[in-house]
Amino acid sequence: MMDLIIKNARLRGKDGLFQIGINAGRIAEIQVKIDAPAKQEIDAEGRLVTAGFVNPHMHLDKALLGEQAKNLSATFEEAIRLTIDRKLHYSVDEICQRAQAVIDMAILAGTTAMRGFADVDPYGGLRPVEALLKLRELNRGIIDLQVVAFPQEGIVRQPGTEELLRQAMEMGADVVGGIPWYEFDEYDARAHIDTVFKIAKDFKADVHMLVDDTDDPTSRTLEIVALATIRYGYQGRVTASHSEALAAYDDYHAARVVRMVAEAGISICCNPHINLVLNGRRDKQPVRRGITRVKELLGAGINICSGQDDVNDPYYPFGRCDQLEVASFVAHTAQLTFPNEIETVFDMVTLNAARAMQLSDYGLEVGKTADLVVLDATSAAEAIRTQAVRRYVIKGGCVVAENSITRKLARDSQG
Repeated sequence: MMDLIIKNARLRGKDGLFQIGINAGRIAEIQVKIDAPAKQEIDAEGRLVTAGFVNPHMHLDKALLGEQAKNLSATFEEAIRLTIDRKLHYSVDEICQRAQAVIDMAILAGTTAMRGFADVDPYGGLRPVEALLKLRELNRGIIDLQVVAFPQEGIVRQPGTEELLRQAMEMGADVVGGIPWYEFDEYDARAHIDTVFKIAKDFKADVHMLVDDTDDPTSRTLEIVALATIRYGYQGRVTASHSEALAAYDDYHAARVVRMVAEAGISICCNPHINLVLNGRRDKQPVRRGITRVKELLGAGINICSGQDDVNDPYYPFGRCDQLEVASFVAHTAQLTFPNEIETVFDMVTLNAARAMQLSDYGLEVGKTADLVVLDATSAAEAIRTQAVRRYVIKGGCVVAENSITRKLARDSQG
C-alpha cells in the first residue's frame, strides 16, 4: 500500500508518462505502472512533475518593508539607511508576520526549500535570527528553511558584530553569512572573510557570502573568498551571491577568477531581479544588465543557482518569491534561450540550488524525499514561458498547496 501515487506524470528528459509512488515521505517507485493500491491518488493528466523549487537566497527579515520605508533614490546607499532605521524598531513578532507572508507565497509557488537571511548587527541585534528560527520550526514539514546569520552592515566596520554572529550560531542558525565587499578597504575585507570562515569552522557550518555586489571593477572579494575557501578546506561548502563586478573585469582577469572559483568548488548564486535594478545606474548608454558572467561560469563547470533575494523591501520594490519567475529573469538577462540552456535555467532554481544548499535528499529519484511540484505544463521550457500554475505542491509526500485558475473567453459562451 502506497501513501500516494501520482499518475500520468511527465518527467524531464523522459518520453511517455509515468507513475510516482510515495511511501513514508519518500519516493518509493517510478514506473510506467505501479502495481499497488494507494491511500491517495493524483492524476497529473500528462503534466510535468519535477522536484520542488529551491530558493537559495531570500532576505526574509527585510521582506515587505517597502511600504514602510520607500527608497526614493532607488540606490543601495539609501536602502541601507532605510533598513537600519527600521531595524532599530524591529520586534520578533513583526518580523515573523512579514516573513511568514513571503514564505506562504513561496510555498504556493512550489518552493520546498529556502535559505533565509537574518541580519545580525548592533541595530537589530539578534531579533531577526530569533524570528527566522521560530519560523523554521513553525514551517517544519511544509518547507525546509535554512537560517543564515548575516552581517549586513559589515564586521570590521561594525564592532561587536563578530560576537553577535557567534551568538546567532549558538542559537541554532544553520549558515554563516558574509558581505566582505561592503567593508571600507581590502584589508578589512580580508579580515571579514577570515572571521566568517573561523566562525563557520567552529560551528561546522556552511558559508554563504554576498560578494562584489557592485559594478565597480575594483571590487575583488570573490577571488579572496576563493583562496580562503581552499585555505580553510571548505571546497563545496561555500556559496557566493551576486559577483556582478566579475562582469566589469577585463576578460583576462575575469577568466583567472573563474578558474579560481572552479578550483574552490564555490557555488555562485545570481539574483537577476535586484541586479537589473540596482546595478548600472550610473551608466549612460549602453546600460549593463548588472548580472555576473553566467555563461563563462557555466562553461567552467561551476554550480550556478538563482534566488529571489528580495520581496518589496528598500532594495527592491517588487517580487513574488516565485522561483519560476526567477528562472524567466535569468533566461532573459543571461541570454540563455537555446533548448539546452533553458533546461539549465530550470536546474538553477531546482537541482543547482539544492546542491548549493547541500540538500542531499533532494531530487526526483527513488529513495529521495518526496518534495515535488505538479506544473500545468508539459516541459521546463513551457513552464518558464507560461509561468505555469503549480497545480499541486508536495512536501514529504503530503500535499501542502494547490492552485487552479479559471479562464473564460466571452466567445466561449456565445452560441
